[in-house]
Amino acid sequence: MSRPDVRAFSGLPTIHAWLLLLPAMVPLVAFTHYPTLQTLVDSFRDTPRGGQAAVWVGLENYHVMVDDPVFWKAAINNLWFAAVTIPCTIVLALAMALWVNERIAGRAFLRMAYFTPTVLPMIAVANIWLFFYTPQYGLLEQLRGALGLSAQNWLGDPGTALGAVIAVTVWKEAGFFMIFYLAALQTLNPSLREAASIEGASRWQFFARVQWPLLMPTTLFVLINAFINAFRMVDHLFILTRGGPDNATTLLLYYLYEVGFSFWDTAYAAAITVVLVAILAGIALLQFFVLDRRVHYQ
Repeated sequence: MSRPDVRAFSGLPTIHAWLLLLPAMVPLVAFTHYPTLQTLVDSFRDTPRGGQAAVWVGLENYHVMVDDPVFWKAAINNLWFAAVTIPCTIVLALAMALWVNERIAGRAFLRMAYFTPTVLPMIAVANIWLFFYTPQYGLLEQLRGALGLSAQNWLGDPGTALGAVIAVTVWKEAGFFMIFYLAALQTLNPSLREAASIEGASRWQFFARVQWPLLMPTTLFVLINAFINAFRMVDHLFILTRGGPDNATTLLLYYLYEVGFSFWDTAYAAAITVVLVAILAGIALLQFFVLDRRVHYQ
């Protein structure tokens, strides 16, 4: 009896693997990779107008970007936005997780209260805070009036508008990241606390020497997600400020929306999109090749 040809079956595992990947690969290529490549190509063309087709213009859109003061204003705003929201969100999320991880009265209620802002749509959150910030009638102005302080237009003053938007973002994001820290804290071995207590370590020493190093993988995950969120946050700006006053709260994604859908300059919007994608890709590469190697996993 002749032996079956092994070569006829050697490719079956590979074909089977590709077939399993196909349902996920088709949407990924169709809605992520192809639009990204098409946007990159469009950034080297001009905007088609009327019956005129797009023409290859090379780096002209990027030259316009370099000379665009509004773009640089939005970029600086976004850097400040990220520099403040990321550490504030992480510190607040960690503090809340440590608090609700203890055996305290009303722990379930506190967890629900901290997480509630996360499940609210950003538009609803913006409307809630718009009531807080309303001049003369808002909650903050009522409290300032009761304390005898002068009125303050939080969203209408270029000096306070970005800070007011940052406060909304921190309030919205902290509860989401708290869940990850809380899950990580609950996976730690309880004997670690007992051993630290026997050694006479204070609560702060236990956190600094034991909990915080063991939470570094979670912190890295939270850090990367907070950074990405800082560069794609746009919803609440439509309700709160629309980028004003005088572009004081214009972020890169909001400016991208304005260029693409208000000014209908799709080519320039494509160039801004490429810059945003490059920033986010840089963050991903930093995570995989630098930060991930400095974190010790259990």
